[in-house]
Amino acid sequence: MGLFKRASKSESPAQGVDPADLSTLLLQGEDVIDQLARAHVSWGLGSADRWGLDQRTGLITWTFPEKTATAPAQILASFSPSSGSWLWAWANESILPEMSRDARTVRDWAEAHGHHALTQPKVDADEQAAATLAALAVRITRATGFYRGPGNNSVAIITFGPVTLTAADGSTSTFSINID
Repeated sequence: MGLFKRASKSESPAQGVDPADLSTLLLQGEDVIDQLARAHVSWGLGSADRWGLDQRTGLITWTFPEKTATAPAQILASFSPSSGSWLWAWANESILPEMSRDARTVRDWAEAHGHHALTQPKVDADEQAAATLAALAVRITRATGFYRGPGNNSVAIITFGPVTLTAADGSTSTFSINID
């Protein structure tokens, strides 16, 4: 896909050897997302009655009939299938700066490695391009959780950390994944 052409050395002289081949990162990111999905389904990811994200606390919450699950979260981007666009969180005025740390990590990594397409605030994207961007971002940030938060007009692309499960009786447990 032309969107992810690497800059030539003359365009980024400070670059040096690039250990980050996008096609390899993409495959790794897709694999990580699959592994995360399989692991997180064990506590119910994808089956909650509702979800919400509080930017002030930085927590995402999933609500189930018998429990809640919360985790520290970051917003990578918003994807709008209807307009065919991907907007990085760091470029979205409605997202608090502390909630776009992972998105800035991707942008900074892309700048350092000459992948200028990943530094654009808004990108034309269909479902496949959005999946590609998400996989690259998950791999670059080494995220331990990934969620596509459905909304009315767009999908919030979210990474998250260790999940605290709180049962109806108030007991808690933690679900976490280590990415090596």
